[in-house]
Amino acid sequence: MAGPLLEFETEMFLSLFGTDGLLVTAEGMGIDRILLQFMRVYSEEGSLVLLLNTTTPEQEYFTEQLRAEGVSHLPRTVTSDVQNSERHSVYTQGGVLFVTSRILVVDFLTDRIPANLISGILVYRAHNIIESCQEAFILRLFRQKNKTGFIKAFTDKATAFSSGFCQVERVMRNLFVKKLYLWPRFQASVNSVLDRHKPDVVELHVSLTPAMRAIQSSVLDIMSACLKELKRYNPTLEAEDLSLENTLGSAFEKTIRHYLDPLWHQLGAKTKALVQDLKVLRTLLLYLTQYDCVTFLNLLESLRSSQKNFGSNSAGWLFLDSSTSMFVNARTRVYRIPENKKKMKMGGPEPEKQKSSAEVKRELVLEKNPKWEALTEVLQEIEKENKSSEHEPGRVLICASDDRTCAQLHEYISRGAESLLTRLYTRTIGKGDAPTSEPDVPKRGKMVKKQHEKNSKGKTVKPKTSTGRKKASPTLTQMIGKEERDEGESMGSSMDEGGGIKGEEEDEEEEVDLKLDLSSDAYYGVLKEPLTVIHPLRGCTDPYSLTRVLHEVEPSFVVLYDAELSFVRQLEVYKASRPGKPLRVYFLIYGGSTEEQRYLTGLSKEKKAFEHLIREKATMVAPEEREGREDTNLDLNRCQEPANATTNTRKAGGQEQPTEPSRVIVDMREFRSELPSLLHRRGLDIEPVTLEVGDYILTDDTCVERKSVSDLIGSLQSGRLYTQCLSMTRFYRKPILLIEFDPAKPFSLVARTDFRQEISANDVTSKLTLLTLHFPRLRLLWCPSPHATAELFHELKRGRQEPDAAAAQAVTAESDTVAESADIYNPGPYDFLLRMPGVNVKNCRALVSNAASIAELATMSQDKLAQILGSASNARMLYEFLHNVVEVPTPVQKGKQTS
Repeated sequence: MAGPLLEFETEMFLSLFGTDGLLVTAEGMGIDRILLQFMRVYSEEGSLVLLLNTTTPEQEYFTEQLRAEGVSHLPRTVTSDVQNSERHSVYTQGGVLFVTSRILVVDFLTDRIPANLISGILVYRAHNIIESCQEAFILRLFRQKNKTGFIKAFTDKATAFSSGFCQVERVMRNLFVKKLYLWPRFQASVNSVLDRHKPDVVELHVSLTPAMRAIQSSVLDIMSACLKELKRYNPTLEAEDLSLENTLGSAFEKTIRHYLDPLWHQLGAKTKALVQDLKVLRTLLLYLTQYDCVTFLNLLESLRSSQKNFGSNSAGWLFLDSSTSMFVNARTRVYRIPENKKKMKMGGPEPEKQKSSAEVKRELVLEKNPKWEALTEVLQEIEKENKSSEHEPGRVLICASDDRTCAQLHEYISRGAESLLTRLYTRTIGKGDAPTSEPDVPKRGKMVKKQHEKNSKGKTVKPKTSTGRKKASPTLTQMIGKEERDEGESMGSSMDEGGGIKGEEEDEEEEVDLKLDLSSDAYYGVLKEPLTVIHPLRGCTDPYSLTRVLHEVEPSFVVLYDAELSFVRQLEVYKASRPGKPLRVYFLIYGGSTEEQRYLTGLSKEKKAFEHLIREKATMVAPEEREGREDTNLDLNRCQEPANATTNTRKAGGQEQPTEPSRVIVDMREFRSELPSLLHRRGLDIEPVTLEVGDYILTDDTCVERKSVSDLIGSLQSGRLYTQCLSMTRFYRKPILLIEFDPAKPFSLVARTDFRQEISANDVTSKLTLLTLHFPRLRLLWCPSPHATAELFHELKRGRQEPDAAAAQAVTAESDTVAESADIYNPGPYDFLLRMPGVNVKNCRALVSNAASIAELATMSQDKLAQILGSASNARMLYEFLHNVVEVPTPVQKGKQTS
């Protein structure tokens, strides 16, 4: 399927094969083809190669490709299904292995994997490798134990290196590579190969309708106003990142959250509302060019109604003049009201009765999406060309942005624009209309069907429904989500309705034929001859479903209904790898629209990112020991001073005294977090075992339960944290609850605005207070990040004895209490004793040492109790509690006697 490598791809492969390094290519230029070539080379018993940072669908795709090419020693996957005892034999069989990061870390630490036998490691999506992630930990452990194996890293996200200080150098440092290979689209050898085998490209700049252009202008005006307000309230934000051009890009929300998340709890309601408004406005722009006029108006109306429901605090932009203009234009695209024009203008705030009376007299306009007409022209042109061609008719692949657009296009091609828009209108905006126009709908549908039957010779196929296809709708607020779900349901029903032009039996027969032609799980089959398939560009569960369809269908014509930079490049590589076969690409884009601007901004950002990387590569100084093949690499050195070293730094006779390496016992489940990696980096030995009580054992008597903020809230609500604290208190003298925050999020449990005067049982802080009152020995540690936690653990272990892994593992919920406190600790009476007047945590142990039971305690005199407790007032309170008779009120006494 993949075919032989192109000239520049061979060059890429050979350069990285010769020397370890980081390969950065332009998006869509087939970095998976290079990785597959490496996997092909190392898929043999003589080498053991680990592949990191891949998802399950990617692993399945790579294995499938290698199987198709006849590779006998296929890659295997090591997950938790493979038992500990079996893993060593799996490793020694060689070949390429997909191993989950958690298992690989544990196997490196316990020497279950033969590190000296590993030929090397391949790292996919290398731009994600930061110092504290699991993959960086694996690479560090690998380099400490193996100095000869290779490390080769791959990524096609150049823009990921453009933010932050020396980002590419930091990633290369974590990867232990010193060579950087850059392959942008404008590279000379790439250009020469792709230009030699150019596909025939037809660009169609579709014009927006006057109403669409007016709406776009209104939305941009409102966004500009929101950005000005946001800058006014937050002067520290980067002005460049908050430009209107950047606001249109897909990465804008990520950028704004990056700035605002750490201080989100300190922001006022106005700033939060503005961020939400920008999110909604970006969705409006997307809906304007992506979907039909009815869907857009339905979204607008739902925003208006939600604003009424939630009051004046939400969506202030709805009161701007531009907003009024936008509503008017959006309605004129769907319907017009010849009479009562004044009522139409006042339609938003008018009472419901008047509004419904106006709705009865609506005349439907139902403006068609301009791209639909362009698509029809393209399909007609393809049909003519296929008829006049001597060869067999060329297949057609139509690519649209997401699943919802694909469903609309399928219905449009099958049933026509009028039928689609009327159905959408009837289901959403026209629900309250008088049913005068209803009978016409089926007739229109039939007319469109007959016309289409005539054009396409009745070859329409039902869309294949599959669990593998995932709806890819833009994210919105809750109420917009509801609107989307309703629309999704209607879309599903329309797909079922829009299938059969001929009899059911013939339909099923053709559907089976189409399924035989195609094995991918995310497509809409439209025509059988010539085979026409609609496929979403984004939102599929399988990241390679589009690649599969491209190679399975082998289209002669590709219609890009939506622009996607990576797929455009993929088509270029696809054409270059099939030099003799024709390929025509129709590129539909709205001229002078935000859609065009988004595409051009994406191109520009990637070009700037590569130029930045080229400059950085020219000035980069990679030290000779960067690859870690000698011990001189300081990144492989762990913290020089062991945690259990004393503060005296003087060395007798100038020689350092040998010290036992300090260790921490870590629960297996904790290897999903960053903390074990950072502890190892600080010089603490990690001993992975399965613990029932606690997550980290620092010393024989210190046990730590680590909770992230979300986990803490969940555990407090379910009562699980109480049980965990109970177990820790019973088995360890120093139980610790560690609350670890995300460094990118606010270091606060509750926002400033959420503080209340009265104490509520549902508050997190109230629940934590109750927990500490119930377990007086429990200590809380608040850590702003995993780095701070690692430093704190280092301090807590300084000068203290090491924990015993066997003893920690032996502690279970059913086992007896630890030996040290077994003679003085019996949980039931101990808890009862703590609740008596005059008894507290400080004097409780003295009481337990002098009295064998509560019965014996009751026989002691007040003076004796005063000696034990060291306080006359506490002794008096306890004595009176034990000996004074409580008078029972008479009515209750009578009630008891009668009962």
